[in-house]
Order: sequence, then C-alpha cells, then structure tokens
Amino acid sequence: MQFFSGFDRIGEENAFAVLARAAELSAAGMDVINLGIGQPDFPTPENIVEAAVRALRDGHHGYTPATGIPALREAVAADLHRRYGAEVDPAHVLIVPGGKVTMFTAILMFGAPGVDILYPDPGFPIYRSMIEFTGARPVPIPIREENGFAFSADETLSLITPQTRLIISNSPANPCGGVTPREEVEKLVNGLEAHPDVAILSDEIYDQLLYDGEEHVSLLSFPDIRDRLILLNGWSKTYAMTGWRLGYSVWPTPAYDLARKLAVNAWSCVNAPAQYAALEALTGPQDAVAEMRAAFDVRRKLVTRLLNDLPDVSCITPKGAFYAFPNITATGTGAKALASDLLEKQGVATIGGPDFGTLGEGYIRLSYANSAENIERALDRIKDYLNRRAA
Repeated sequence: MQFFSGFDRIGEENAFAVLARAAELSAAGMDVINLGIGQPDFPTPENIVEAAVRALRDGHHGYTPATGIPALREAVAADLHRRYGAEVDPAHVLIVPGGKVTMFTAILMFGAPGVDILYPDPGFPIYRSMIEFTGARPVPIPIREENGFAFSADETLSLITPQTRLIISNSPANPCGGVTPREEVEKLVNGLEAHPDVAILSDEIYDQLLYDGEEHVSLLSFPDIRDRLILLNGWSKTYAMTGWRLGYSVWPTPAYDLARKLAVNAWSCVNAPAQYAALEALTGPQDAVAEMRAAFDVRRKLVTRLLNDLPDVSCITPKGAFYAFPNITATGTGAKALASDLLEKQGVATIGGPDFGTLGEGYIRLSYANSAENIERALDRIKDYLNRRAA
C-alpha cells in the first residue's frame, strides 16, 4: 500500500506510551506511581456528571450542530467575558472533541511546504508533530529555565521571517509550568503589528491553574490581533474531564467557516450529552475548580521541595499548570534514559524532557496531578535510586 507521505513525518505524544508501559508493569505486579500523564486525579464534579445523565434521560441522543449546541457556545462566550472582559461572539465559538483538535485544525489551515510555523520548545509534542505532517518547517521558540520557562517576546519576534504564517504560544505552559508575564505578552502583541500576515494560536488550556497570585493574560484581551487570533481552551484540566474529550476554540471571521467545514468532514459534531455536561461546568458552581486548584498548589510546593532535596537535581517553582520540570543535568544521565530507569527499576512514571523538544534534554517532567501521598512515595523512590547509583 502507498500512503500519503505526510504520515512518514507524523510523531506522537510519548506520555501515552509511558502510560501504556506503566499499565503493563502494573498488570505484571509492579506498584507503579504515575507522575507522567497530565491528568487530574480528581473525579469530574458530580453536578457535571449528573447533567450528562440528565441529558441522556431527556433524549439528547442525536446529532447536534457541527459547531456545538447554541447554549454552550453562548456560555463559552459569557465565561470568557466574565473572566477576561473579552467580547466574544458565540458565532465564532467552535466546540470540538478535545484540545488537540484545535491544534490539528489550525496547523493544517496554515501549514504547507515552504511555510514556517513557530512553536514552543520545550512544548506540547503535538505542535511539532502536526507542523511536520503538513510539510511546513517547525521553528522552535526557546523556552528557557533562566527566563522562568516563559517565552521571550524579543526572541520570538526575532524568529519571524517572510515565510512565517503561524505562531503558537502556550501559557501557563506544558511541560514547564511557566507563566509569561503581562509585559512580555504586550511586547509580543505590539511587535506583531509589523507582521500583519502572521496568525497566532494561543493555547490557554491551563488558564485557571495559576498560583502565588500569578495573572493569566489572555490574548483575547488584545483587540488589535483578534482578526488573526485562534484561542484553544477546554474542560479537561480545569474540570477534571480529560476522558470526556471536550474542547472549544474561538476563531477569527476569515477562518471560522473553514474550521466548521473541517468539523463537518471529520467528526460531524461533539457527543451531545457531553456538551450538556460542559454547559453545567461553565454555568454551575465553581467550588470544585477552586478546591482542585488549592490541592494542586499544595502538591506543587511539596514536589518542588522534594525535588530540590534530591542529589544533583534542581527545580524552579512552577507558576502554573500542574507540572514540575526539574533540571537533572548534574546527574550525568540523559533525560530519557533516566525516565526509563525510574519507570522500569523504581516504578515511577515520568517523561523525559526530549519528548517535548530538543531543548528538553537535561530535564524530566513530573505531573503533580496525583495525591500528595503518591508524590512523597515517588520522590522517595527517586532519591533511593539516585543515592544508590551515586554509591
């Protein structure tokens, strides 16, 4: 069989490979602590679950509009206005089956041979995978520890060429937990005035997971770029709804109908009762969000302290999301080799930094979306491994 050549270039997300291997080891009898996958360990709040059950009992078993049920699109627009003061037309909101769908759609829309697309490195691996799939040239935006794992506006702007068609930004960031401050975001927006043909995909999926009084600066807040801004967000992280496969995006006028057509061709519409659950998530009580964020904050401080107690490991305090990205350079071991040893020998699942880009070497990612007890047990095992190896 002959396949489209783009499939030779497509990558994957190694966190799912690690998840599968961890499941194999668990099935074989090993006690595995998973700090690899970015998935809250909390159940979906009960009121959200009940909304989906109620929708099924009320007969919502059929197709919905490809763009999402109107009430949900209106709720998304109202929520963004409440939180950021941004005026969003519900007619520009697209409900999609997970955040990756927005990445896929936007990168497919702009990517082609001869085109440059800028993306964060270290960053979510699907960015680069999809850029390469389209034949475009992936241009990494360095995300540096000395910059608090925030992007530099000056460095980002310096990478733009006449071939650049799309810039991908992500704050709060996966895998590093960095949060880009307002002054850098404003500098980027101002600098983009000189590049009116460059579109922006802003991945804000972790926008409600910030700590220590950090501010999330949504690119929706800048009217001057709204005509070329694509917003990615959803319910998975904020409401512990990873398995529901629900996301939303906001598109500028010229791109919205293209995204709608792709929805019609690719997935028809999003699961109907799940959309009613998402509606309840946005319009119902938000107590569970605050409670989960507070728990993540406790774990964030715990994992950072324990990581900095390890020999030859240092870790700056993450400001957002639920990931720590410790520097393991001084151990003298490659990041992927260390992550593999920790899983196979110690039963601790982590992700090697190179799975997030070439600049991820020297780091591993740990998710603290797990219990404090499990985090302590996992870090004890890592310390034992490092001490035994040093001896």
